[in-house]
Amino acid sequence: MANVLRTVKVPPNSASLEEARQRVFDFFRTACRSLPTVMEIYNLHDVVAVSRLRSTIASEIRKNTHVTNPKVIDMLLFKGMEELKNVVNHSKQRHHIIGQYVVGQQGQVQDSGTKDQGISTFLKNFYSSNYF
Repeated sequence: MANVLRTVKVPPNSASLEEARQRVFDFFRTACRSLPTVMEIYNLHDVVAVSRLRSTIASEIRKNTHVTNPKVIDMLLFKGMEELKNVVNHSKQRHHIIGQYVVGQQGQVQDSGTKDQGISTFLKNFYSSNYF
């Protein structure tokens, strides 16, 4: 799959919004086709399913649905393709992938019920205000 991604290039400019939109769909297909390889490279089978990663990619693409300038779409597409190449070429470590695409914007889930049994209220307030 890495050889396929080396040959895929984003053209510098889309002629129209419809052409840019079609390129986004092509990128999404390419990213989804590379997910089984990513799952094998980073050994993610015990952490996440392919469908969850696919929906994460779709949500990242949907974040930019308000963009209507084809040049901006091309720039975002170039960034996405570079990110995909970095992931497939194993330029990231497993915890990077888990942190960015599995846990994502939600942050790590903390089980405060079992950990905070013997901690004072001062420390509870301190910890809750300083976890990002």
